[in-house]
Amino acid sequence: MKFPLPHALLSACGLALALALAAQPALAQVPIKLVLNWKYEGPQAWFFLAQDKGYFKEEGLDVTIDQGEGSAASIPKVAAGAYQAGFGDINALVDLASRRPADAPVGVYMLYNTPPFALVVKSDSPIRTPKDLEGKTVGGPANDGALKLFPAFAKIAGIDAAKVNVTNMAPNLREQMLSRGQIDAGFGYVTTVSFSAKGMGLDPAKDLRFIRYGDYGMDLYANTVFFSKRFVKENPKAVAGFVKALNRAVKEVIANPDAGVDHAIQREPLLKREVEKDKLLATLKNDMSHPEIARIGLGDVDDARLKKDIAIVVEANALPRTPEPGEIFDRSFLPARADRPSATTTH
Repeated sequence: MKFPLPHALLSACGLALALALAAQPALAQVPIKLVLNWKYEGPQAWFFLAQDKGYFKEEGLDVTIDQGEGSAASIPKVAAGAYQAGFGDINALVDLASRRPADAPVGVYMLYNTPPFALVVKSDSPIRTPKDLEGKTVGGPANDGALKLFPAFAKIAGIDAAKVNVTNMAPNLREQMLSRGQIDAGFGYVTTVSFSAKGMGLDPAKDLRFIRYGDYGMDLYANTVFFSKRFVKENPKAVAGFVKALNRAVKEVIANPDAGVDHAIQREPLLKREVEKDKLLATLKNDMSHPEIARIGLGDVDDARLKKDIAIVVEANALPRTPEPGEIFDRSFLPARADRPSATTTH
């Protein structure tokens, strides 16, 4: 025979259960420290949007985002364990994977699929071809991706690199030194140099000329999102969640660049909205629009193309071993093809 529990006892039991549940800690979010390729700017909008709108949090992640110092500089920071994730040049990652395979991070989401690497000269410069660089002074920030790839470019373009004087400077001085004639040419990304020049009052279309690496057979990938091998091994679900949240944000920014720029401006109020919007649109058009994405989708790589990329970097830099594409990029964390963009412009 069952006897009903007194109401007071039921209330007490309910209260005790509620208190017990309240006392339990909330499910811990996985912390991820991400280092960017550069100072806060419009073309990083998807990272900020994913953080601000809680997309990372929805995947159980506590993401912090730090500014970077160059597309090649983020790789060693992740390799050293200072960060779990980064955004930077996959070719610098190939270099590290060849020399120190156990330490090298692995790419998980390719963003800059079109080679942005270039040499910039003034429009009236006598430097018309790569060979003309011999005997000249060429400058760039120490961690610039184009500078890091110069040995590969020199070999492919038939330049005697020993006859080129390479110098370094702070990133904000490159365009000034070129304008003043303190260097004959500069290393850089086309979009970055163009907007830095605009900031000085120059018209890149009239005042500058670019010698693009991609025009000389270097159809290389550029900046990818990557994680440390250790983090990938220990937290595969977190990596997949990060990539899912980022892909969601990328699609939103492609559809509404203005909203994306809002999140960049929130990080650095001194940024000029129209400049950052133009920079974002230029990045989508120039750096993220390789024809292959119509087939494989943004975020992925073509294995044959990546293999050729690796071979170019290894041969030109006389690296000790040739990493396999799977060591450099792991597509297993990507959202389904149907969920990833096939184009990066809306018109």
